[in-house]
Amino acid sequence: MKLGSIGTAMVTPFNEDGKIDYEVTTLLINHLIDNGTNSLIVNGTTGESPTLSEEEKERLLVHTISIVNGRIPVIAGTGSNDTQASIRATKRAELLGADGVMLVVPYYNKPDQNGMYEHFKTIAENTSLPILLYNIPGRSGVNLSAETVIRLSKITNIEAVKEASGDLAQMAAIIEGTDDTFSVYSGDDALTLPLLAIGGEGVISVSSHIAGLEMQRMIADFRNGNTASAATHHQILMPLFHAVFSKPNPVPIKYLLKRAGLPVGDVRLPLVGIAGEDTYLNLTMQTFKQQFDSKRE
Repeated sequence: MKLGSIGTAMVTPFNEDGKIDYEVTTLLINHLIDNGTNSLIVNGTTGESPTLSEEEKERLLVHTISIVNGRIPVIAGTGSNDTQASIRATKRAELLGADGVMLVVPYYNKPDQNGMYEHFKTIAENTSLPILLYNIPGRSGVNLSAETVIRLSKITNIEAVKEASGDLAQMAAIIEGTDDTFSVYSGDDALTLPLLAIGGEGVISVSSHIAGLEMQRMIADFRNGNTASAATHHQILMPLFHAVFSKPNPVPIKYLLKRAGLPVGDVRLPLVGIAGEDTYLNLTMQTFKQQFDSKRE
């Protein structure tokens, strides 16, 4: 699964009636591809998947695949806390033409490590698609251990993990314990550079909606040995990373996209959007732009 350095967990645009806006989705997809995104993750948490019906998820995936038209990989979020439901969604995504699937650690029912292993193994046995595991203890209530990821990496089509535990030691253990064909991605924008420094592949990002090119510059500088410049980029980006997660995701990023001229609409309940102007987000974005503009000169 060639996700590149930056995979964007894409927001789902809604119109004023709260329905998916496919015209804006087309604009957003092209914007992301033009601004540094190497792969797209559809129907993830950032896309408000808990509030999308199965029909909406399928139609959004089909639309995204059509608009992308082979330019970059499209990964479908098909994981849930129900193994059989995840298998059905994964088979459907494969039929519809997805390039891979992202499977989140089962949430709420809190399986142990063996339960998580069997969950992912069973799904993998029912698809030929490449699989991106997604470990996010803050949402799932359980942590997929390094040992379990290493064990899962021996299954042929389990090819990568999105690590949002925030634990660099755990990420380092996964990198050390898996072979070179297995990739570790950060699930936190702020840990992109630290993860690269210990051998990670890149990031599954939210901030790349508005800072993809700048993040790619940071990654390129690091890989070209210009670590001082990469560190400077990281420092400039950090306030933006924090701002993007200052409220429940994807509330801030949708606000910033609208400010940037992409009318992606509001969020669905139980999330609530930002009413009026948000001084903190506006100032952070303005400062970020000024700092990067001055660095270009």
